[in-house]
Amino acid sequence: MTVEPIPESWIDYLNRLDVARLDLTNDEILRAVEHGLALQGAGEAVIEPRVHLEPGVASGHFNVLRGSLGGDVDLAGVKVVGDFVGNYKVGLPSELALLNLMDRRTGQPRAVIDASSITDMRTGAITTIGAKYLARADSRVLGHVGSRGTAYWNVRLLDHLFDFDQIRVHSLRKESRESFARKLSDDLGKSVVATTNWETCVRGADIVVEASRLERPEVMLRTEWIAPGSFVVPYGTMSAVDLNVLDVMDLVVVDEWGQCKSGKFGSLRAHVETGRLSEANLHGELCELVVGNKAGRQGPEETNLLWHRGLSLSDIALGHAMLAKAAILGVGQKLRYS
Repeated sequence: MTVEPIPESWIDYLNRLDVARLDLTNDEILRAVEHGLALQGAGEAVIEPRVHLEPGVASGHFNVLRGSLGGDVDLAGVKVVGDFVGNYKVGLPSELALLNLMDRRTGQPRAVIDASSITDMRTGAITTIGAKYLARADSRVLGHVGSRGTAYWNVRLLDHLFDFDQIRVHSLRKESRESFARKLSDDLGKSVVATTNWETCVRGADIVVEASRLERPEVMLRTEWIAPGSFVVPYGTMSAVDLNVLDVMDLVVVDEWGQCKSGKFGSLRAHVETGRLSEANLHGELCELVVGNKAGRQGPEETNLLWHRGLSLSDIALGHAMLAKAAILGVGQKLRYS
């Protein structure tokens, strides 16, 4: 077989252990993801709505996220992430992922990175950056539903920004919520309360995050539990919120409208399909707040909502930051491509 000659090239490879060795700080994560949002807001990005592959042999699916980010990042990327609810039964995280990064001008492969942690970190960062612009600065109580990987970084990064007086967490399985609360308490150095039900977790909280793992849409987060002046982030794959939740919101923001208005999954999918959420009542995309094209919270009385489906651009921005730190620390491997 004849192989067409092309210049010698190498791919940077960061496996799961490499990513852990990088030990990105809270500020490094937030800075990288907000920089990606700023590039998106400046028109330096191309994003295509995620697509899904349902293998039909388990309770789960694959998400395929695609995008291109300009500026100093200057990369295109494709992330494939599995989302399998029952993985805990075989000792695996529900979400396992790989990020492929390419030269956005030539298509030449540049890096392959274990993206399970990237998914968790960038999700928590988007939640937290949303809170930076849409939550009250004096928010002191967090109610968080869900204990999957992304949940940890939601709580950790939000607490980094707000230094909460009270953190409540809940998930369906007792052992899951209690071990989650213990880990957070140990890592944050403060008490974290595991509640036995949704209402106790979210009622009256200043910031409410819904990252549940439902197998089918079901109303679990009631609108009447949401306190006036709070900030709400629902992003479960299957909807857990009332259809009337948008009736109490002053500002509704998304990460990228193109992917939110289409597709099969997402916490506000029914709201889009029934016309309750459209471009007419959408305040804007988070990147517009970051670059100042749209205003964030304007007063303490506002009740605001961020729905994020998961940005490929955030994966790319965080992957770029990891590669830069890996080069400094000498972490990772070089794999020959050609």
